Amino acid sequence: MISASEFRNGVTIEYDGDIYVILDFQHVKPGKGAAFVRTKLKNLRSGGTTERTFRPNEKMGRAHIERQDMQYLYNDGTLYHFMDTATFEQISINASDVGNSLDFVKENEMVKILSYNNKVLGIEPPTIVELEVTETEPGVRGDTATGATKTATLQTGVTINVPLFINNGDILKVDTRSGEYVGRA
Repeated sequence: MISASEFRNGVTIEYDGDIYVILDFQHVKPGKGAAFVRTKLKNLRSGGTTERTFRPNEKMGRAHIERQDMQYLYNDGTLYHFMDTATFEQISINASDVGNSLDFVKENEMVKILSYNNKVLGIEPPTIVELEVTETEPGVRGDTATGATKTATLQTGVTINVPLFINNGDILKVDTRSGEYVGRA
């Protein structure tokens, strides 16, 4: 059990029958009245965020989330297949459970599978990935000083905004958390 006064960023808790990770917390001690803890929580099952306030002495269960390194093998349309590189054991996850977490992940790349009580909660891709540009409009010479962007389709099929000097075949570094261009590889 963990009390609300012990909250820290990244701690996972069981609350109202769901699993939450604490994104942000703030201990508030008003001039009048009792102190409280204001939190921003992310539901690990649905992905939604919510804000809640707790009394400092409120207790709830701590949720231990397992993070297992696995290799993404392939997608057959309805299932995504992963392999544990140590034991060569394979698992399959429904496309609805994966969502868009693999938008920036190529086949044979390592990801972290998040699970709680042997039930998969989500997939955590690498923070920075390198992907090839498969389709983009050619940049116009002289437009690079304005900071303008254009759209580019990457080898996984996802579209992002990139600077005008990026061409077809360029290898880009992309931040998977925000989906933004970081630089050239």
